[in-house]
Amino acid sequence: MKYLFALVILLTPLRLFAAATQWADFTLINGHIYLPVTVEGVETKVMLDSGAQIHAINKAFIGKHNLALSKGSLMRIRGVNGTENRTAYNNVNVNLFGVDFELDKVVEFSMGRHTTGMLLGASFFYPFIVQINYPDQKIRLITRDSVDMSEVANVRSMDDRGSGMPIAEIEINGKPFWFLVDTGSNAGILMERRYAAQAGLLDEVDGSTITRGVNRAAVQDYATAKTVQFGPFEITDVKVLFPAEGETSNLENQFSATGTRIKGKKVVGILGYGLFKHFLLTLDYKPGKLHVDLPPE
Repeated sequence: MKYLFALVILLTPLRLFAAATQWADFTLINGHIYLPVTVEGVETKVMLDSGAQIHAINKAFIGKHNLALSKGSLMRIRGVNGTENRTAYNNVNVNLFGVDFELDKVVEFSMGRHTTGMLLGASFFYPFIVQINYPDQKIRLITRDSVDMSEVANVRSMDDRGSGMPIAEIEINGKPFWFLVDTGSNAGILMERRYAAQAGLLDEVDGSTITRGVNRAAVQDYATAKTVQFGPFEITDVKVLFPAEGETSNLENQFSATGTRIKGKKVVGILGYGLFKHFLLTLDYKPGKLHVDLPPE
């Protein structure tokens, strides 16, 4: 209830200022969006990750500032590359966009150096339409009653009530596939190996790389798709990743969504920063509506 109440507070200034916040600058680090935030009175950075089903706090940040947080129950967390039990905390004090609120069930993760304090997951995005201008590194929030996304959406997309994330259809080398839309993924297109085969990518493998999920690292092969159709835009020479032969992953059951049929749609992977980086994205997470455009001059 604390978090729901905080979201109502966050919405109030939007209605007072033409139903939208001012554009806020963000920092891109390895394809991830970071904003300034205060956690337990300490100024730090927060990563926004629409693909995460939880909020998280950095273990190194807790240790650096000797934070005495209220422990909750263990939470079982499934990532792309594995599943683990993690400690969760309640009553975590946060200030973002000048608004104070508390979060419960904030999961402890190793998120690199202590200078990154938190990650905010999908539920942060639910009450708003979110606009992300990737080339200019700006973000703003818009009230849902000010824009009819059903009319302006130009990507075939819908909501997945199981994961709370939008899913969208793109074409790879002329073949259509459905993906989770994940602003927290720094990959471009990550898909299951068998579906990469259907797109003709296994005959075009360029090499391999190591990717790290929330729980462990994994080896991914990559290939270059000749064309990717994303809404009204056709993009050429796009890098696509898929698990190396013999690797296991949770791509097919992450969030109990990928690899399953959602409203009759087979979801085969994740779309991330490597695809989004050229565009202005407008996302409404509740109905799963998505509009993509080039930023204004």
